[in-house]
Amino acid sequence: MDLTYLYLGLVLAAGTGTFLYFSPLRAAKKPKTDTLFTEALNAMVRGDKGRAIHLLRDVVKQDSDHVRAYLQLGNIMRDDHPQQAIKIHQSLTVRPNLSSELRVDIHRALANDYEQIGQNVKAKKEAEQVLTFEKRNLWALQFLIRIAGTNQNWDEAASWTKQMQKVTGKNNEDAVAKFDVYKGLDRLNKGQLDEAKSFFQKAIKVSPELGLSYRYLGDVFEQTRDLVKAVENWETFARKDIENGSKVFGKIESALFDLGRYSEVEKFYKRILKLDPCNFEAIIRLANVLEEKGEDGAALSLVEDAIDPSSTDVRSDIMKLKLSLSTSTPVELAHQIDMILEKLSESDCD
Repeated sequence: MDLTYLYLGLVLAAGTGTFLYFSPLRAAKKPKTDTLFTEALNAMVRGDKGRAIHLLRDVVKQDSDHVRAYLQLGNIMRDDHPQQAIKIHQSLTVRPNLSSELRVDIHRALANDYEQIGQNVKAKKEAEQVLTFEKRNLWALQFLIRIAGTNQNWDEAASWTKQMQKVTGKNNEDAVAKFDVYKGLDRLNKGQLDEAKSFFQKAIKVSPELGLSYRYLGDVFEQTRDLVKAVENWETFARKDIENGSKVFGKIESALFDLGRYSEVEKFYKRILKLDPCNFEAIIRLANVLEEKGEDGAALSLVEDAIDPSSTDVRSDIMKLKLSLSTSTPVELAHQIDMILEKLSESDCD
């Protein structure tokens, strides 16, 4: 019995000694790799890719189970060596006992890798894998919308968009309607006018405030020579999308001229300026219309009101110079030119 107790005592002593011998090494190993990993992340933030790669390689040499280090190493290598990044990230997918969070990050990395080399089918599969672990992952949904858009798969893009809106709880009718616009554009470019018209009208029903639908519906009516409806839709586009409305100004002027209604051009630009008094394109075009009518004073007054002395934008000044050619003295014109040159000089300094 005494020998039994003696044997057990020796075993416990040996076990304790072994623990004391190895535990400092284990404890020292983790802080060292953690410090290196933190330094690598800081190097990545600074944009020092070479330093980050060097540090991450040190980490994985010391700790082959440091999955995060492998993950970041692949992410850094993606731009210059995408195939190597893929190999690194693929090797992580077979690691056992990984958390769902890590698996999400690995498949996300692979999706970005495949997109980098243009393999969108594989990229899409990896993003869908992310959703198997996190059904509400916004990154994956946004990625899938982008890939569908790149592939011009508008139905799929719309489907992912609707799913994302369910997750966020934020409905954006424009985001869904624009895919019908893109489908309509595909048909319009192929000369399939009826189908194009149908898609644009569908987009308008989904989102009546999306200006783009009206712009291209106007183009359909232009091609079918229904210029009255073309003008109506183009003007709706110009009013709903003030920033881009000038893209149809020329079309509206030409259509009204063909319809024998050129006198309505002035009214159109005045409606636009009522909505957006600083719309430069509308100001210049209206000034040209007034000048053609012989109303030089009204045209000049319109342009002068648009000039901002504190701005370095000289377009209004040049238009004023043009309108002043027949009414101002050479000295006055020279003064205007000097002011324009001064603004341009200030612009160069900025």
